[in-house]
Amino acid sequence: MLFIGRLVLVMLFMIYLLLMSIVRFSLQPRNPKHVACVARNFSRLARILGVKLTVRKPTGLNDAGPYVFVGNHQNNFDLITMTAAVQPGTVSVGKKSLIWVPIFGFVYWLSGNILIDRNNKSKAVGTISAVADRIKKGHLSIWMFAEGTRSRGRGLLPFKTGAFHTAIQAEVPIVPVCCSNTHNKIKLNRWDNGEVIIEIMDPIATAGLERKAVRQLSTDVHAIMKKRIDELSAEARDA
Repeated sequence: MLFIGRLVLVMLFMIYLLLMSIVRFSLQPRNPKHVACVARNFSRLARILGVKLTVRKPTGLNDAGPYVFVGNHQNNFDLITMTAAVQPGTVSVGKKSLIWVPIFGFVYWLSGNILIDRNNKSKAVGTISAVADRIKKGHLSIWMFAEGTRSRGRGLLPFKTGAFHTAIQAEVPIVPVCCSNTHNKIKLNRWDNGEVIIEIMDPIATAGLERKAVRQLSTDVHAIMKKRIDELSAEARDA
């Protein structure tokens, strides 16, 4: 009964949120400020699912941007957990195929997020350069899942280099965003699904780095995030 009730509530909430977003954002289409608004509303679903979200971030983070945020991508529940950490003035970079997801895809585009064609390498490289220019000109922060796909319980997967190329070209810091383990933790038929801790870590400077440093930067950030994710997972209260 709990499973069905929660499922209905989540579906109704998402439909309402997406439809209201279309109405509101149509007045100012593609405005980057919409992304944090949508993200904050999606994170409210955590209460319905019995999840306590704890978000930590460095003092003064929003006063020193822009940044390239890099988060770990676990599963579909990222839509209600990681969204709690999206900062004002931040847009995400997602795969072009998202546009075909009914209603959600349109809202994703309308709210100002950036879509890239991962299957076309030349276009993807061009998009990275364009994103770097947008960061420089518009004081815009970018959110990317560097793994490129959901890990689904396999731990932190190897990083792709797009986020790091972008940060170096734009000469802005990388900010790791670490979320404790949610694999097999959230169940719709259980009242209390425990705690999920999301930590926005201190910025890592990229100014002065050459493009050939991308691989090493990616490796270093991966190691930092893997260690912190393990620590947060051990700390987070279980169901």
